[in-house]
Amino acid sequence: MYKPTLIVMAKAPRVGVGKTRLSAELGRAEAWRINRGLQTHTLRVARDDRWRTVLCVTPDSVVRGRFSVWPDSLARMAQGPGDLGARLARALLDKRAVAIIGTDCPSLTRAHLVQGFAALKRKPFALGPAYDGGFWLLAARSGRAVARAMGGVRWSSAHAAADVLRNLGAANVALLPMLRDIDVAADLAAYRSAKRPSSGV
Repeated sequence: MYKPTLIVMAKAPRVGVGKTRLSAELGRAEAWRINRGLQTHTLRVARDDRWRTVLCVTPDSVVRGRFSVWPDSLARMAQGPGDLGARLARALLDKRAVAIIGTDCPSLTRAHLVQGFAALKRKPFALGPAYDGGFWLLAARSGRAVARAMGGVRWSSAHAAADVLRNLGAANVALLPMLRDIDVAADLAAYRSAKRPSSGV
């Protein structure tokens, strides 16, 4: 039986790598600690026998690197060059029944991922919007079809999810619950005030 694929986009869990806005507000060490907690939580819920999980990493030089938060048993691939759209398209291109997520959503659960894959029975695509205008999950029956929709998107803005939805055609997309990403200190405060985290964030 063919298993769907879950791709997890991740930056090396090193001090000074990723979470630049959080780092500017809270300091590099605290941003690193939060990033490790987020990655640990994400990779815990991302691994499941119902799908194949692949870690898609940047910079490319760490594709064989060893980090305590990255399980050695997890398949890896490099993100490669380009903006986020190019890197997403490259990761998705040759897959079918595929979903892609980041590592900055502390309220993500395995049930959310199951819901994302199940939505593909109703629609060709599924999108999990985030409160900041981005998205926490993008799924597709055809990776090639969704890869074509990665152009002309205003990445890292409040318009990213809307632009992807426009490119895919709203009628073709199953919308999932809205979740909160952690990109700035205000996101972290809002998340902590709403729910005491269990992910070390």
